[in-house]
Amino acid sequence: MKKSTTFRWIFYAGGLLILAMGIILNTKSGLGVSPIISVAYSISTIWNLNFGNTTFGLYTVFVIIELLLHTCHNYRQRREENHALDASTKKSLPLILGMDLLQLPLSLVFTRFMNLFSSWIPAPEQVGMRFVVLLCGIILTGIGAAMSLNMRIVPNPGDGIVQAIADTIRKPVGFTKNCFDLCNICITITVSLVFAHKLIGVGIGTVVAVLGVGRVIALFNKMCMKKMVTLAGVEY
Repeated sequence: MKKSTTFRWIFYAGGLLILAMGIILNTKSGLGVSPIISVAYSISTIWNLNFGNTTFGLYTVFVIIELLLHTCHNYRQRREENHALDASTKKSLPLILGMDLLQLPLSLVFTRFMNLFSSWIPAPEQVGMRFVVLLCGIILTGIGAAMSLNMRIVPNPGDGIVQAIADTIRKPVGFTKNCFDLCNICITITVSLVFAHKLIGVGIGTVVAVLGVGRVIALFNKMCMKKMVTLAGVEY
């Protein structure tokens, strides 16, 4: 195995572990979780379900939606090309759908580590420590997301569905991400108020996560991305 390939997998696996740790720290703060996991968090809290298992269920739904969106997008492309299906188009759809399906075993392993970290890390009681834990969670979430995405292997379903929606509606990923986050927050608020009669998973931590994670990703990439992708042999 090439040295660059080894670095690529180390950065990818390390990024996913850091991301899982960041997500759990976010939930342990008790100040509100990031939008992408708020639905799973509220459902697991209201019905006393395992958070990791609930997240895996949500990720499975994301992957199913990705499969449908990518199929529809490919079909629309063929229609726009007057049914002229060249060799590259024939190969692209099975490859894309295969990458979508690979997100399922990735999600299973990822959520097992979430359960592991959740059992290890206690929830802080003091308000000051909660903000410290929230800050650490946001920083680790941003670093983990940047590391795993920069390696361009198999995306986390939370990122994969945003990209699939953006491709389908032909809008920028940033705009799509904001809309998707807002949709998740609305679902979480609705589920919380209907079944628990109070807000669960949405709070100041949610707002800070929306604003902070993207900034952490941008700062981390500015400082480390060039060296990382060079070591990993990833072309940009």
